[in-house]
Amino acid sequence: MNSKEAPDNKILDACPHCGHKLSPWQQVLLSVDRALTCKNCWYRILLDVFENDKPKQDLDNDKD
Repeated sequence: MNSKEAPDNKILDACPHCGHKLSPWQQVLLSVDRALTCKNCWYRILLDVFENDKPKQDLDNDKD
């Protein structure tokens, strides 16, 4: 495992809709872009990522 990867970061190896196995290249694209369309069933795979650790109220105060 790469030292930059988080140990709890799971990469999908198959489409959650149809179960079609994703190629290694598709897995890389999904891990980078966080979105991919399955070539088998055209299901859009979206991974939720929250980069901001600040609560919303703190973001409102940062505008000053």
